[in-house]
Amino acid sequence: MAVPHPTVSDYQFISAGTTPPTEASCEAVGRTCFTPQAIRSAYNVGPLYAAGNDGHGVTIAIVDSWGSDTMAHDLHVFNNAFGLPHMCGEEGVTCTAGMPTFTVWHPNGSPATTPSKGGTGLEDKSAWALEVALDVETAHAMAPGANILLVAVTGSETLGVQGFPNMMKAEKYVIDNNLAQVISQSFASAEDAFRSAQSLENLRDAFKAAAAKGVTVFGSSGDGGTANGTKQPVGKGGNLIPYPTVEWPASDPLVTGVGGTYLCTNPLAGTNDPRTPYFVLGVGAKCGSNTYNPSHTLAEVAWTFSGGGFSHVFSKPSYQNTLPTGSTPIGSMRGVPDIALQASSATGALVYLTLPPDGNGSNVGDTGWYDIGGTSLSAPQWAGLAAIGAQMKGHGLGLINPALYQIASNPSDYADDFFDVATQNTNQGDPSIPGYPATVGWDPVTGLGTPNAAKLLPDLVALTP
Repeated sequence: MAVPHPTVSDYQFISAGTTPPTEASCEAVGRTCFTPQAIRSAYNVGPLYAAGNDGHGVTIAIVDSWGSDTMAHDLHVFNNAFGLPHMCGEEGVTCTAGMPTFTVWHPNGSPATTPSKGGTGLEDKSAWALEVALDVETAHAMAPGANILLVAVTGSETLGVQGFPNMMKAEKYVIDNNLAQVISQSFASAEDAFRSAQSLENLRDAFKAAAAKGVTVFGSSGDGGTANGTKQPVGKGGNLIPYPTVEWPASDPLVTGVGGTYLCTNPLAGTNDPRTPYFVLGVGAKCGSNTYNPSHTLAEVAWTFSGGGFSHVFSKPSYQNTLPTGSTPIGSMRGVPDIALQASSATGALVYLTLPPDGNGSNVGDTGWYDIGGTSLSAPQWAGLAAIGAQMKGHGLGLINPALYQIASNPSDYADDFFDVATQNTNQGDPSIPGYPATVGWDPVTGLGTPNAAKLLPDLVALTP
């Protein structure tokens, strides 16, 4: 049975209070923790802001299960901590003309953010609140002028009754009523977990509508590498699929699939600082490894658990017919992901949240600062970049995949616009399931690579209708 699960792979409580933790506190537990400004530096977003492009006038819809009772409060703490623009809808903020808005829509009702014991954990509203905080705070950090509409649906279980159908119906409503120009989806399930290809096809109406109305849709590619289960999590009743698989919605040709990397740049850089490699032995997983980063000069390494591979449902779309020289070949089926961004929790983003205890003995329940990772971190930040592009264009960019691959087919443009993460390590997330190496050009781990935003977005805007 296909079950949407949040693509938060790992998290670590770092410190209490409203002041962000020091980098020393993060490194004490083997992690580098990125500020919003440091992430902007890594992907060269500063020149876009300097030109007045921050997503103003564009709305990002973030689709998650359940929502979070404390999101308006947590967003206020996050913005205060990092000096980010406040949003109308935050706790304690007086709305003024031109201020970006934060709103929440509960299409199926709004149950309290409460923990749950037992079961698969997928109904744990505390765990989904972790996802919500990550999505909202990082999307806002990347596109501080954009509006955010949090679409908080109920249900994360049962293909035919709740979960995916509720999410897709809500997205279709958002699109039909022109409520957003960009949609971020930090949830997924293995294609092979659906009862049939037709049952998956029945859920695609929103994506077809998005393509027709110029709405850009992102999907996290998953956090198991090539290993997925028939029901998540495998450790609580699901069965591991014994061959490489990909996850939907990221595998859908009408969605931009977002994979992940270890980000090995300065975690304390300012927005306008240059992209600078950062190496501390034993910190940041493969970034701090003499095996995977032997020169100590890599800015990114392909993430071991980045979901990717080849669809078992969708044929290769025409936009994947031409790939950069040296790419992993794509046969007759859709290759996943299309692009990537920071994902590993070992080099994750700082997120603030207040939560009740989750009932499962984890540190979800401590109020304060978390270091969080997963392709859940990649997708909302790419959504922020698309919002900036929509502001530059004057309307939504629609399906950006054809333009991404067209840019990448030109060697000069590809070198300028993308950071190719060709580190050769694989996304073998489970020792029993083969993975794929991160090659030059496109590969089933990081796609075309990560964005040099100030170079990529103008080219992307020029090529979209």
